[in-house]
Amino acid sequence: MTTRHHTTTHSADGTPIHIETIGPENAPTIVLAHGWTCATPFWAPVVNHLPDDLRIILYDQRGHGLSHRPAQRTAYTTTALADDLTAVLQTTLPDDTPAIIAGHSMGGMTLMAAADRPAFRNRAAAIALISTGATRLPHTSTVLPLFPTDSRPRAALHRLALTAPLPLGPKTPLTKAAIRYITMAPGSDPAMTDVCARIVHNCHPTARANWGRVLGTLELAHRLPHLDMPATLIHGTKDRLIPIPHAHHLHDTLPDARELIEIPDAAHMTPLEAPRTVADALTRLARTHLTTTTPTTGDKKNDKKAEAHA
Repeated sequence: MTTRHHTTTHSADGTPIHIETIGPENAPTIVLAHGWTCATPFWAPVVNHLPDDLRIILYDQRGHGLSHRPAQRTAYTTTALADDLTAVLQTTLPDDTPAIIAGHSMGGMTLMAAADRPAFRNRAAAIALISTGATRLPHTSTVLPLFPTDSRPRAALHRLALTAPLPLGPKTPLTKAAIRYITMAPGSDPAMTDVCARIVHNCHPTARANWGRVLGTLELAHRLPHLDMPATLIHGTKDRLIPIPHAHHLHDTLPDARELIEIPDAAHMTPLEAPRTVADALTRLARTHLTTTTPTTGDKKNDKKAEAHA
């Protein structure tokens, strides 16, 4: 059976952050940070394809999953993202222990926010930025393409959608279709679409709106020069939330971008839409940049798979 451990750490402001660790102690480690409206179960399809000689660290961003949901709007900032990741790394990895650190969407922005933190830099042997961007997200999104790209009306409309604190209500065919349109490609696996809808529905509307305000005014381009460790970029070609030009910008801007993986016919939720592609990229990073004692490859056995639950 896979070793599985749950724990709680506390961020700089005292916010409790939930952590899940999978795999053998002292094994080469991959740390995964999920995105907006998601939680640790989001990574289950990727974890299922990772080799069993790796240690996987997952955590819930504040306001998501089993982590605490602060009531104050001021507790939701890019500084808080960096504080939470720093706390997770300090809790789970000894000083200067290298790891692969990967983030999807807001998780990728978390890496950008933490780029100059010693606790992050001393542990990040390499990074993966998945379906993410650093700046001007509402201007470039094509979810509501009613105005020209990069126009003020388009940005205002997308900011309004990001910050609406309205409950999604019960999961219905209509809400499921809306989530699929926004986050996934038309040909996505229906089972993964259902997983996505279930996870997004479970995000509290207050946390969703508070983080939406952060994303609506995001500006992290000035942090990119600090991400000078080897980087892999992964992006779906049909991403409406954060279109693929953001990946091209990151590839051209990061000091040590090694690989840009464009996933045809995938949209924003690439870890759900193409989990093997994402897992293979993370495995290559681990094999290249971390010391492994057991050169096994292949998927986890059935009794070792992560549960895709929400």
